[in-house]
Amino acid sequence: MISLGIDASGKVAGVALVRDSELIGELYLNLGQTHSETLLPACVSLLEQCGLSVEELDLIGISKGPGSFTGLRIAAATGKGLALARQIPVLGISTLEMLKENLSFMPEPIHVLLDARRGQVYTASYQCGECINEERACALEELLNYAKSLPGKQIFMGDGALRFQEEILSAVGTENLIFPNAGSILQRASSLAFLAEGKWRSGDREAFHLEYL
Repeated sequence: MISLGIDASGKVAGVALVRDSELIGELYLNLGQTHSETLLPACVSLLEQCGLSVEELDLIGISKGPGSFTGLRIAAATGKGLALARQIPVLGISTLEMLKENLSFMPEPIHVLLDARRGQVYTASYQCGECINEERACALEELLNYAKSLPGKQIFMGDGALRFQEEILSAVGTENLIFPNAGSILQRASSLAFLAEGKWRSGDREAFHLEYL
């Protein structure tokens, strides 16, 4: 099974190819350019470098949100455009769940937060692969109050973790705070592709739709 992951939900954009649970290629773009200019060429380039054609794809996974309104629509248009003429299945993956997957092997609670502006965040919390605090848009303070109720070390991920680093540090404390490195703290299309393949194999095939929260 060959799956293509496409993400443009935030500042970075990325595409990844997975074959039977093995990553065979990924392009990660943090160039500050408009995703509409870079995303489709990135898909074409990655397929060419991996010696594959669009016709060989079995599944396309797309970040369905939350995130940038424009970016989500660009990724959806790109993925559905590639899939439509060739009847390739399309599966939407939560941006928050995708981010969690970067460090899903860690036992500590993982708080994913994206900057929704005006002191608000898109957020969800996970532990050992399970969602322990549902996806929602809320004030940063609400998330931090929840985090303070949990014991031990905790992980914070996403552009909101970078944006509100000082506030998180003040609320949780240095001894309990884990910030991932630069390669893991933001969205990765490879995580999206792995999740899409796993969900498809398990029969989780919900019709694609965007979720802006």
